[in-house]
Amino acid sequence: MRVGTGYDVHRLSEGRKLILGGVEIPFEKGLLGHSDADVIVHAIMDSLLGAAALGDIGQHFPDTDPAWEGASSIAMLAQVGRILEEHNYMIENIDSTIIAQRPKLMPYLPQMRENVARALKLETDQVSIKATTEERLGFTGSGEGIAAQAVCCLIPLMDLVTDDIVMSGGGCGGCSGCAERI
Repeated sequence: MRVGTGYDVHRLSEGRKLILGGVEIPFEKGLLGHSDADVIVHAIMDSLLGAAALGDIGQHFPDTDPAWEGASSIAMLAQVGRILEEHNYMIENIDSTIIAQRPKLMPYLPQMRENVARALKLETDQVSIKATTEERLGFTGSGEGIAAQAVCCLIPLMDLVTDDIVMSGGGCGGCSGCAERI
């Protein structure tokens, strides 16, 4: 099992759409960034990449690359899912929190969970997205920005194969070590 954490923050700015978890939320300001600045999806991506020791979103989707300008973070998340598949990782679960004084996000959380789950080919019960305020403290409490944090659990597929071989009494055939562990 591998655990990863992610954190992201973006400044609120006029003239931008507010996109969180792939949902456009009606609000007078949006998040400033190179892509759609979806902080919760960015935090989730960093937690997944970190758990697999595969870098971070800045490495895979640099803000110096015009290809990612205005890009959908949900599409970027789907790409992270493909990267994990290529490296033989399975996502067990994701737990994440959006930190914002306003707007109220509860009505949008189910759709955010569905969007993240769909992008990663997961069941929605494998994805938790919550929202909280900071009681008007700090930059999120004053409405200057929105932050997000995430934690995830990955399972290397090789661990599942090894556990299955050991539990079934088989082995890789290379030595007697597997049979001796039973």
